[in-house]
Amino acid sequence: MGMKTNRKISIKNNYNMTLYACYFGYITQAIVNNFAPLLFLTFQREYGISLDKIAMLVSFNFGVQLLVDFLAARYVDKIGYRISMVAAHLCAAAGLMGIGVFPGIFADPFWGLLLAVAFYAIGGGLIEVLVSPIVEACPTEKKEAAMSLLHSFYCWGHMGVILISTLFFVTVGISQWKYLACIWAVVPFVNAFLFGRVPIRVLVEEDQQMSVGQLFRSRMFWVLVVLMVCSGASEHGMSQWASAFAESGLHVSKTVGDIFGPCFFALMMGVSRIFYSKASEKVDLKKFMIFSSLLCIVSYLIASRSPSAALSLLGCGLCGLSVGIMWPGSFSIAAKSCPGGGTSMFAFLALAGDLGCATGPFVVGRAAQYFGGNLKTGLLTVIIFPMILMGGILKIRKSTD
Repeated sequence: MGMKTNRKISIKNNYNMTLYACYFGYITQAIVNNFAPLLFLTFQREYGISLDKIAMLVSFNFGVQLLVDFLAARYVDKIGYRISMVAAHLCAAAGLMGIGVFPGIFADPFWGLLLAVAFYAIGGGLIEVLVSPIVEACPTEKKEAAMSLLHSFYCWGHMGVILISTLFFVTVGISQWKYLACIWAVVPFVNAFLFGRVPIRVLVEEDQQMSVGQLFRSRMFWVLVVLMVCSGASEHGMSQWASAFAESGLHVSKTVGDIFGPCFFALMMGVSRIFYSKASEKVDLKKFMIFSSLLCIVSYLIASRSPSAALSLLGCGLCGLSVGIMWPGSFSIAAKSCPGGGTSMFAFLALAGDLGCATGPFVVGRAAQYFGGNLKTGLLTVIIFPMILMGGILKIRKSTD
């Protein structure tokens, strides 16, 4: 009896457990964003869903997450971090299970998939908004290192989803994919209970936060918005096309293409975030982000202009390495530059980042189509985003240093 009480007290007062819950929150986000795309051709084959409707699932997921980002800026502080995070993980679990269950309930399976996407998009949107301010509010030192380490778990989750799902499909069979959807749902379901117990601090008390009007009148806030848009576009411009790029460039199977395309990209992105989490005291964040922007430009040039498939693949990996610090680094700069921004600021920055995540792949696809389906030329157009990001960091550095 006494041991149980001690365990309860230790969990409720242990902020390391809060960090672990946030790490698994980002793994959940990775599952939500990257599991269903592995099944798009399966949906088409089993349910007779056209490719344009499958594309609609992606747009719907993105649209719901944008709406959640916007609403979170207004209501999360009133609802509370804990209730919001528990609800987010339960929604994510329901959506992941729903991928396998809901299509069988509806006469048209597409509506079942759309309902499942709605659930996990609500969960994913809330998780994305809240994990960063929760970690920032924890009474820990080395905030920039903690933020970079936190975001690295999205990369490991991304890799895990691809590798474990591929192993399951190869050994058990892709026909059993509904069981795998239920297995992945266990991660957010268990994490919901963890978030119900761990200590959670508010980043800024509601009465001390900058109002939305004050945020919008701040020049620094709009520079940060531009950084987030460019971070999302620089990252997803490559990551969303990495599989197709590897497949077409190396002429390998989809399984090998997924491993050497998006998996290689995610690995290098994770390496970058782990490196900065270990070296944050020795490395200036703004200088590191300027260097990363330059490396990102170079990586897109290598990937898009190299005549060698191997060098193009190296460019893909270098891109992952270069974009790793952009998203968490922008959040860290925001926390320091606008300490009164609170949840609203993080929600609007997440919205800006999501907008960039949609813009980058869209620019690649449209440019490739314009140039006769040339994906390399499409990728080349994305270098505008790291260029703008570098200019924004230089502006912030000039005004704050």
